[in-house]
Amino acid sequence: MRARRGAADFAVFHELVPPPTGGGHQFVRALVGELERRGFAVELNRISGGTPVCLFNSFNFDLRRLRRFARAGCRMVHRVDGPIGAYRGYDDGTDRRVAAINAELAAATVLQSRYSLERHHELGYELRDPIVIGNAPDPALFHPPSGEREPLDGRPLRLVATSWSDNRRKGFDALEALDRTLDPERVELTFVGRSPVRFDRIRMLPPVPSTELAELLRRHDAYLAASLDDPCSNALLEALACELPAVYRRSGGHPELVGEAGVAFDEPEELPAAIECLAAGLEGYRAAIRVPALADVADRYLEVLRA
Repeated sequence: MRARRGAADFAVFHELVPPPTGGGHQFVRALVGELERRGFAVELNRISGGTPVCLFNSFNFDLRRLRRFARAGCRMVHRVDGPIGAYRGYDDGTDRRVAAINAELAAATVLQSRYSLERHHELGYELRDPIVIGNAPDPALFHPPSGEREPLDGRPLRLVATSWSDNRRKGFDALEALDRTLDPERVELTFVGRSPVRFDRIRMLPPVPSTELAELLRRHDAYLAASLDDPCSNALLEALACELPAVYRRSGGHPELVGEAGVAFDEPEELPAAIECLAAGLEGYRAAIRVPALADVADRYLEVLRA
């Protein structure tokens, strides 16, 4: 990230955490990379005197520092996640703080899904000039395999799930239920990430960097997205970009991301049947995958940032 003589094209306020990390960090890193590849100068966690616009992410930044730098003449755009209390499963006041920051500083708001926009409205959070722009994974990392996929032809379906958070609302109720009934001759399930429970039949792997994760995803047939109230799961988008159709919980933004490229379930006991349905129509579901291109998402951000 660079600036030119007291000015950059864009400022970004976000406390990036080294990978492997969750979706917000992954997307901000991918978006900044795309802008810099286009030749834009982007500065992180500062606003130079001549920088015309700042994108600040959710609550993942130093608010006191942003207040010091904020000034008239610099357009402030707030990328909002959540509602945080919905997918965490408890209200610790974070959403109220985000809404207060938005009211104080934002000229415009980017939300990641229609679900997120509507749920904020239901909860009484009115955000400044909101627009929905979904996330997109980095295509240099998350892309289809180069060769032909191995057909099922009687072998087990290779299913994968990931989570960098061990919050139980990341779908661990469904994973626990599935672990009790999993038939390894029909389904091989790998979980990658952090888990609050140990599994008996599900293979467990620790969090891995994005390059390794992408390679691992491409070795599987399908993805399991079991989380609750996830507004725009980057993990799900990454799997779809690697050409994995999904068995997904009908919750949060999952239906918007998957479209026709998967099979939905509501309760954990419905999961085995949903997996069987996906396996039976695997190629058709794979052909229906549609993932937003990072370049197109960056174009939409540029429209908002430059408005």
